[in-house]
Amino acid sequence: MAIYHFSVQVIGRAAGRSAVAAAAYRSGSRLRDDRLDRDHDFSNKPGVVHCEVMLPENAPEVWEDRERLWNDVEAAEMRKDAQLAREVEFALPREMTQAQGIELARDFVALEFVDQGMIADLNVHWDKGGDGQPKPHAHVMLTMRSVDGNGFGPKVREWNRTELVERWRERWADRVNERLAELDIDARIDHRSLEAQGIALEPQTKIGAPAQRMEVAGIEADRAEDHRRIARENGERIIADPSTALDAITQQQSTFTRRDMAMLAHRHSDGIDQFNEVMGAIRNAPDVVELGKDGRGEERFTTREMIEAEQRLHRAAAMMAERERHEVSGRNRDAALARAADRGLVLSGEQADALAHVTDGRDLGVVVGYAGTGKSAMLGVAREVWEAAGYEVRGVALSGIAAENLEGGSGIASRTIASMEHGWGQGRDLLSSRDVLVIDEAGMVGTRQLERVLSHAADAGAKVVLVGDPQQLQSIEAGAAFRSIHERHGGAEISEVRRQRQDWQRDATRDLATRRIGDAIQAYDTHGMVHEAASREQARGELIDRWDRDRQASPDASRIILTHTNAEVRELNEAARERMREAGNLGDDVRVAVERGARNFAPGDRVMFLQNERGLGVKNGTLGAIEQVSAQSMTVRTDDGCNVSFDLKDYNKIDHGYAATIHKAQGMTVDHAHVLATPGMDAHGSYVALSRHRDGMDLHYGRDDFASQDKLINVLSRDRAKDMASDYEPARDYAERRGITFRERVERVVEIVRQVPEKVRGLFDGLRPPAEGGQGPERKVEEDPEAALRRARGRALVRHARAVDAIFAAQDLGGQASPDQIRELQEARQRFEEVRPHGPHDAEAAYKKNPELAAEAASGDARHAIRALQLETELRTDPSLRADRFVERWRELGQTSQRQYQAGDMSGYKSTRAAMGDMAKSLERDPQLESILEGRKRDLGIGIDSGRSLGRELAFSHGIDLGRGRSIGL
Repeated sequence: MAIYHFSVQVIGRAAGRSAVAAAAYRSGSRLRDDRLDRDHDFSNKPGVVHCEVMLPENAPEVWEDRERLWNDVEAAEMRKDAQLAREVEFALPREMTQAQGIELARDFVALEFVDQGMIADLNVHWDKGGDGQPKPHAHVMLTMRSVDGNGFGPKVREWNRTELVERWRERWADRVNERLAELDIDARIDHRSLEAQGIALEPQTKIGAPAQRMEVAGIEADRAEDHRRIARENGERIIADPSTALDAITQQQSTFTRRDMAMLAHRHSDGIDQFNEVMGAIRNAPDVVELGKDGRGEERFTTREMIEAEQRLHRAAAMMAERERHEVSGRNRDAALARAADRGLVLSGEQADALAHVTDGRDLGVVVGYAGTGKSAMLGVAREVWEAAGYEVRGVALSGIAAENLEGGSGIASRTIASMEHGWGQGRDLLSSRDVLVIDEAGMVGTRQLERVLSHAADAGAKVVLVGDPQQLQSIEAGAAFRSIHERHGGAEISEVRRQRQDWQRDATRDLATRRIGDAIQAYDTHGMVHEAASREQARGELIDRWDRDRQASPDASRIILTHTNAEVRELNEAARERMREAGNLGDDVRVAVERGARNFAPGDRVMFLQNERGLGVKNGTLGAIEQVSAQSMTVRTDDGCNVSFDLKDYNKIDHGYAATIHKAQGMTVDHAHVLATPGMDAHGSYVALSRHRDGMDLHYGRDDFASQDKLINVLSRDRAKDMASDYEPARDYAERRGITFRERVERVVEIVRQVPEKVRGLFDGLRPPAEGGQGPERKVEEDPEAALRRARGRALVRHARAVDAIFAAQDLGGQASPDQIRELQEARQRFEEVRPHGPHDAEAAYKKNPELAAEAASGDARHAIRALQLETELRTDPSLRADRFVERWRELGQTSQRQYQAGDMSGYKSTRAAMGDMAKSLERDPQLESILEGRKRDLGIGIDSGRSLGRELAFSHGIDLGRGRSIGL
């Protein structure tokens, strides 16, 4: 099973160590140590399968001799406590062959260390552990001083940065995962700490080979026992709380198999007995839900948490689909269409239908469009319609380049979803009922993330438009949320391809979109655009030849080279750049240290930005051409016509941009694409790669990767679409038994909202914040009785909030409410009740949970109070919804209290436990809720029935004292 291990240490004299001895041991060789005047002989060491000294440019060739190299390192260091070398150790995937593992290690070392100027002594070990399983790993000893033709220079302090180590760790995980995918190996690793992944397990070191670390100065502590200790302790954690294992399994997949469980149990257990215990704990965990067999006949499982996340997602989507709060006039729509026509943009029938769909007033819009169908052009017209109606339009996408493409194609100011959520966490850029949020490439957004966004939008009363194609690149995180929402709520579909200029190519794109990959490839082959070579190396060369001819024949056209892995991208970039140099299209080279290592850049070079930088106006994936470059700075003209100048010490996330990975190309449009096929591709990547062009596409492959075109088609047709727990009938049955349904459950909630408009839906329309200029978007001041009633309710809400806030303020100061304050609250309640039955009750329930809502409403801004009040109304009118919310909140608080206790945050722990006590005590006042929850004791962590009331039984089972909540009272 592929595991992640990556460690860095310094070999120094202070610990009595010798660089020559360390090199001899790691290479399994005999080396003479001039400083100690003795030999270090480890030539009998088993398991060493590859040894190589790798030199950077300008390093003396004599240092290819390992003995000479490390003796010279020793001689260059005078101090008795000198740091001699840095050692990097990383685990290789055991699923690979030795040749594949060595190639992977060499590529990584060359890119991350040698290109940076370090000498690297690479030694790959293919040991076997006590269990007989292979333990492949690599040791890399690195020099710490700069080198040139004359020898060693000063030490490079930059190589000691913590951030550099973190970059190496991340890059190693990326490189391993790329290679595993290319080899079609169903395994992945994650460089992040388990804590960063939200997994309550301790990270492990790799078990070394027997006698590993033996050196002349003594025997270092073997980490094998430490590894087993951590594995054993993690196993104990999982046995005690299997949810920790389920969190790890469901990071990137909504459902899982027995093999997934076994892989995790193997990693986090010590010996067969504990492995069996861990497997039993995971399999029998109360949170595991059995789903039955998938299309391949494998048993699949999910978790209650995943079911509930999907249920929240669909509940938010269903409520938004039913609400119609973002009306626009036909006049604005017609005017926007006329302006587009004046610019030469005439929407097709499908585009016009999609425009009508997203501007029909409903709070949720869904647009599914094949690649190149003009989704962004349609959204540009929609933006004008929304803005004319007074709404603010925002755009987001998972990646920076997708956000940039959305903004460039539609004029909608766009950013990444992560950036938006970060702002929300800081209390900035929150959505409101005036906002329209467009989420592009929505098929790449995972379930949990999309649920968070939709839930916030639903609470805020905003409109959301989801745009994407479920058949293109899949989400990195768990789930297929976009596809699931489209299946439930429908939407507009745009299938008329407009990107390609020739009919047969548009037909081919439709074939790609509908999984007829073979038909598309055969169409391109018929037109001479599929090219077979004897090997991948030859295919790469022929691709560059064709790219160069295309470049010289059509210098003003846009083009991109696409392939699956970063390693291939680098090879192709270097080859393309060499052709540019031979043709005299580049200026003088400047050697520049950028994030991915030292590179030569010159005026005329194509470059790609690799990280979002708002100050520069670039995103991860932005392309451009260098106009000026020095060792300190660079000026780039981006493809959208902007000049970007920056100091390389401030921003060095840049690389050559002739080639790119397919993943970076989603949303991209060029005149011509050149694609190198490799075995890691699938139907989703093929669809993206083969549909980026307007005029033409050339697909190259080697027979060492694909023995025939049939094999090529089979690999490029592989379906790796992600699933949802709710795709399986048992998940829906299980949800219903718990009072959680999916489609039916959500429809019932929507029906409540529809049938009780006086109580929920239209109560406070008159309180919506106005657009700039006075009135809300296209809202006319109504003088009928209904409008007057809404205004009266708004005034009553604000008066009541002021009365409640005054009492809260008195309590905060340690006092009690005055008689005048109590009298005012009674009168405010009475007035509120007259214009809105149950209004005071629902509002006070919301204020008890979040007192800040009362203060906010008292100031005249009632938006958040209205949303919270509406939720309380829904909970009051639907007891099963209330039960869902109770269970969800109870479990959240339980998990929070555990984390606080483990972290030693006793103040927070006590506060959380007090809140749980308040919840348990509240059941005494809500017999209806208590009755429903009686059937859900297992969900609440209640074991044996004690005969107590449910609230007291709940508190007793969790060792909680029943506490007091905050009271408004009289």
